[in-house]
Amino acid sequence: GKTTTARIIAKGLNCTGPDGRGGPTVEPCGLCDNCRDIAAGRHVDVLEIDAASHTGVQNVRDLIIETVAYAPTRARYKVFVIDEVHMLSASAFNALLKTLEEPPPHVKFLFATTEIRKVPVTVLSRCQRFDLRRIEPEAMAALLGRIAAAEGVEVDAPALALIARASEGSARDATSLLDQAIAGGGPVGAGEVRAMLGLADRGRVLDLFELILRGEAAAALQELAAQFADGADPAMILRDLAEACHWVSVLKVAPGMGEDPSLSPDERERGRALAERLPVRVLARFWQMALKAIEELAVAPDARMAAEMAVIRLTHVADLPSPEELVRRLDGTSAPLGGAPAPRAPVHAPVHAPQATGRAGGPAALPAAGPSPLDRYARFEDVLSLIRERRDMQLL
Repeated sequence: GKTTTARIIAKGLNCTGPDGRGGPTVEPCGLCDNCRDIAAGRHVDVLEIDAASHTGVQNVRDLIIETVAYAPTRARYKVFVIDEVHMLSASAFNALLKTLEEPPPHVKFLFATTEIRKVPVTVLSRCQRFDLRRIEPEAMAALLGRIAAAEGVEVDAPALALIARASEGSARDATSLLDQAIAGGGPVGAGEVRAMLGLADRGRVLDLFELILRGEAAAALQELAAQFADGADPAMILRDLAEACHWVSVLKVAPGMGEDPSLSPDERERGRALAERLPVRVLARFWQMALKAIEELAVAPDARMAAEMAVIRLTHVADLPSPEELVRRLDGTSAPLGGAPAPRAPVHAPVHAPQATGRAGGPAALPAAGPSPLDRYARFEDVLSLIRERRDMQLL
């Protein structure tokens, strides 16, 4: 929306009003000749320059420096809109600097960029800066609701929330998605929007999430296949799983920040229950592996096979303890995952030393002692083998 904002400012500077006697205004009428020509991109006094394709000193000299001295033909101000201004070379910025320091009174410059750090400080110090931030999901959903009402199309609140979330704070993307959703006419629900975006049903995503965390690989693969058969994209399924993991993690550490208006009360209750049961280390491990699986999916020859292997890997290591907890559990100082008291016996059967024999031929009583060196060595080997397995699976 940078260039659109620049055009609105240019309209406000040059708007004459419907009667032709208006002045600069914060609310351009959109009806006068100047407003209509600027909106259409054909106004002779509003010059839009793409800095990505005009980066050199000669471009700046020909398009700007040699033309600023001339008064506007029709408008009140001559406006230069330079898009992606950070693409100008250092020499071009230096050539433009003198004009920026002492511009003619009838000239205004509007710069648009997504890389503000690449603009020299000498240029920034001579500009008013306005940062365009992402629109909050609630405000975006309200905007989409007003557009749908103006179009006479019924769109329910969960569908609007899904579109707002998919737009990632961009009003232009949100309106484009809404246009696709209402193209068929009739009421639009969350199911239609999910099908349009290739998203799986959130309840089914939570089902798959729970099956993976319970380690039920066969059931998880069946659910994945069912979602794929219903038209869900494997890449979107993995992204939905990562999103579910993030949502549950936020619910666990900051319950007030995890409220999502696109979720039903039942789904919210399931999320709170998962947040209470799952430790942070399990959620963090799931998140890391899901991100790695998403990266692998982009280069895999078959997306479905890559998603299935990711699900198998996640179910296998979903609840592996950390190396520190392995040591504590093997020493009997912590409880296992199920919550029962930890057994004091070693993992492997103890290796007993041969019994000593006294002078009378009877077995001599051995002193009561702790684990033998061989027993401790067996425990140490268990820990090392598990740590090696975690390292091989790139979890360390």
